[in-house]
Amino acid sequence: MTTTGDDHTEARSGPWWWERRRSAVLDWSLALLSALECSVEGYPFAQDAGIPEAAGVAFGVVAGSALLWRRRWPIAVVLVSIAIAPAQMGLLLTVVGLYTLAASELPRRIIAALAGMSLAGTLVVTLVRAQQDTAGGEVELSVGDWFVPFVSITASLGVTAPPLLLGLYVGARRRLMESLRERADSLERELQLLAERAEERAEWARSEERTRIAREMHDVVAHRVSLMVVHAAALQAVARKDPEKAVRNAALVGDMGRQALTELREMLGVLRSGDGAGRRPGASVPLAAVGAAAAAAAVSRAAEEPGEGPCLSELDELIGQSAATGLVVDLSVEGEARAYAPEVEQTAYRVVQEALTNVHKHAAGAKTYVRLAHRASEIAMQVENEPPSESSSVSSARLPSGGNGLVGMKERVVGLGGVFVSGPTDAGGFRVSAVIPAS
Repeated sequence: MTTTGDDHTEARSGPWWWERRRSAVLDWSLALLSALECSVEGYPFAQDAGIPEAAGVAFGVVAGSALLWRRRWPIAVVLVSIAIAPAQMGLLLTVVGLYTLAASELPRRIIAALAGMSLAGTLVVTLVRAQQDTAGGEVELSVGDWFVPFVSITASLGVTAPPLLLGLYVGARRRLMESLRERADSLERELQLLAERAEERAEWARSEERTRIAREMHDVVAHRVSLMVVHAAALQAVARKDPEKAVRNAALVGDMGRQALTELREMLGVLRSGDGAGRRPGASVPLAAVGAAAAAAAVSRAAEEPGEGPCLSELDELIGQSAATGLVVDLSVEGEARAYAPEVEQTAYRVVQEALTNVHKHAAGAKTYVRLAHRASEIAMQVENEPPSESSSVSSARLPSGGNGLVGMKERVVGLGGVFVSGPTDAGGFRVSAVIPAS
């Protein structure tokens, strides 16, 4: 039996083998009553047996006091009651002993054997006493020979059956309650374990969503900002030599900045709407408390809505923006172009975009080849650049690199079940390849 809290404290408050103080008080009271009963019944027994009355009273006190150990040794108590049954004493000892025996955790065969012995002993004693009383009467009974056996059987069953059945009921009920408590404790532990696992999963989900948000922000802003830096470097190089080209480059820088700000506002607007959907109007929540899961879910919904995210049809515009910086980009498409799932097209676009951004950062002015292949069940893309040119006018742009571009591309492609490979070429350039399932 498992107990917790106050029940546990109460269960350990009794002396010796008693679990509670009230159980000890009850057993002491029953033992005193049983000792008093047996001592009273021991007096006539001593007279009939021809022994001193004091010895009979002492014997009754000792036998009746056996009830004190009924919880610890119920078998011994029942055996004592069977042993003193011929002395016609120990009715309370017999009744309480059988009840305790039936309510205990002992095997049923032992309970049945001891109950049968007690029934047989009580039956024999009752039968003998009834015959003695009938034979010693001056008036002969006219009810027949069945009267004595009937009275004996009824009396023995009346002494044995009720406490035995009550004990079996109480024992079964106690075991049921213990089973329910254990089940409740087990369910509580399982709920606690589930709560811990849910917290771990939530923490993992928050970490994953933070990574997704960072990747989305990187893809949205980094490319255009990189182009702005490249154009600014070119503007610095030609400002005095070719004012007209400097003006065009300045206009391109302005356009790129406005586009970057527009995409950034859209992204922040999606995050704000995703966070504010579950708050009351006017509620003030610090930025650190923004729900990462809600924000990333909003980002994902925005990315999956038609027209919201980039698609493969915008590759020409993307390459044109890189070409405007002086980068030579060769685009080749194999297979028949068709529509893909929004997340597939967005991932393919982002791979090409990030690969071109890396070319601007690390191989400014190098000729770049972009290959796109539409296959039966997949779409493949490859971006490869030649070694950077040392005489490039934009080589002094010195674009910073956070080292997360390739990681973000791989995460996107692998998340859709594709394959991503990147690394330097034998000629000194760099190659990025990806294959994404079409569905």
